[in-house]
Amino acid sequence: MPRMTAARAAVEILKREGVSNAFGVPGAAINPFYAALKAAGGVHHTLARHVEGASHMAEGYTRARPGNIGVCIGTSGPAGTDMITGLYSAIADSIPILCITGQAPTAVLHKEDFQAVDIASIAAPVTKAATTVLEAAQVPGVFQQAFHLMRTGRPGPVLIDLPIDVQLTEIEFDPDLYEPLPVHKPAASRKQIERALDLLNASERPLLVAGGGIINADASDLLVEFAELTGVPVVPTLMGWGTLPDDHALNAGMVGLQTSHRYGNANFLESDFVLGIGNRWANRHTGKLDVYTQGRTFVHVDIAPTQIGKIFAPDLGIVSDAKAALELFVEVARERKAAGRLKDRATWAAATQERRATLQRRTHFDDVPLKPQRVYEEMNRAFGPETRYVTTIGLSQIAGAQMLHVHRPRHWINCGQAGPLGWTIPAALGVATADPDGSVVALSGDYDFQFMLEELAVGAQHRIPYVHVLVNNSYLGLIRQAQRTFDIDFQVNLEFENLNSPELGVYGVDHVKVVEGLGCKAIRVTEPDALLPAFEEAKKLAAEFRVPVVVEAILERVTNIAMSGTDIASVNEFEDLATEPGHAPTAIRPFVGA
Repeated sequence: MPRMTAARAAVEILKREGVSNAFGVPGAAINPFYAALKAAGGVHHTLARHVEGASHMAEGYTRARPGNIGVCIGTSGPAGTDMITGLYSAIADSIPILCITGQAPTAVLHKEDFQAVDIASIAAPVTKAATTVLEAAQVPGVFQQAFHLMRTGRPGPVLIDLPIDVQLTEIEFDPDLYEPLPVHKPAASRKQIERALDLLNASERPLLVAGGGIINADASDLLVEFAELTGVPVVPTLMGWGTLPDDHALNAGMVGLQTSHRYGNANFLESDFVLGIGNRWANRHTGKLDVYTQGRTFVHVDIAPTQIGKIFAPDLGIVSDAKAALELFVEVARERKAAGRLKDRATWAAATQERRATLQRRTHFDDVPLKPQRVYEEMNRAFGPETRYVTTIGLSQIAGAQMLHVHRPRHWINCGQAGPLGWTIPAALGVATADPDGSVVALSGDYDFQFMLEELAVGAQHRIPYVHVLVNNSYLGLIRQAQRTFDIDFQVNLEFENLNSPELGVYGVDHVKVVEGLGCKAIRVTEPDALLPAFEEAKKLAAEFRVPVVVEAILERVTNIAMSGTDIASVNEFEDLATEPGHAPTAIRPFVGA
């Protein structure tokens, strides 16, 4: 048998498991692994500026393409603790990433050695597995099991911690004999699918709720086929947005307290049956459960048995991978349609589209400073259906989800549950690494942008182009809006007069100077008619210089974005609604007055 260090064996396994890219920061305790990475070749490494940033790059890389697994590498101690936010984000959204950390020698793990921390215990609650490998001969098995776990059942992250002496120890290992472990995913039975279709057929106003599990399973085409066979309108969740195109005649709009459409909530409130596939009934989607569930029959299909009944008890729960379930849904629906046993849903589907044409929010404003709605309107004009949007949390994300258009799976790449500020820049770099010739557009508020601003230098160094739309009101906008409940406006104001950029007034940080100082390009926009030319110029600059290009839009200081704090029947619109076609010129359905 060939002999090699355990670190080299680990790298060889990465390659045989399909890993071609990794993100990380080297350090003393992980240097043997980096030496093996260099010697083995075949894995491109991107040097991050912060290990948390590297973990989010790995997330973005995974989310961009079916089958991708992003890898994040760091040294011992703080590198591992820096990864925790990335691991939390990944497990919350069912994203497989592999985090590899160095560790102090095994002989001193209990002696408070420099940068020795029990990272496996710290990471355990936010991973599918977290292991400190104490025997070099176990390294191949631990890595093999890691990939098996990440892909089996509900996807998720794994952390492997490698003491430096374990990395350096030689073991017998033949890479040519290595085989990945078979992946197990639960599958629905035909009997279960037939019962679900019986319940659907008994309803008058059914909806399909399409969750992120459909995208994870690469089953969007099957969902669209099933919807078209049955004629049932579809509500994508925030994580399932793009499962079917926004301009599809069966797209009923998104539902929820924040990232929702007026017509989406109205359509849901008129429904009497809901089939949820690959979704988890997130609280920002459902709001108060009595309002969400009243008068409706529910069928829930999810890959994780523990998700069924976790939020509320469905009338029928089915444990299944979304693709396996949808293959059967399509098969049985075809048979029933051929036999004339499916109801005609044309009237109900038409009613959902009528609401779509009448219940619209206004986007066209000519105000200076800019209203954020106008930014998203011009983004719709500038960025086509091939665009991959990347964003995390804040009023920018909420308004973007209400007003932008997404037409393909994996083209709305959003940190849905964890929502850490700073996620967007590194995640966009990961997405652009996975799709180097694609159109990647990130969206941030000013605080999200400032959290991990240094990662833009990664894009400059490694020539990773994308366009970043920065909406700047010099406020923690979402928290300010939430503080209205407490009648305060406290510690959320970012304004100051920048001594070096007095032309900014009270907007504080000169993002253009900072971005340019990090080796990227930047454009500042203050007039609404300058937005579209700026976006077009940004696309050209990104293509020419192969670096991130930031378009900063200077917003009015205070804008309240539509949302509810309680239930989907009582969303506060705050701003003017569309009352004529010119108020929402980029809406999918032309506005029709009520």
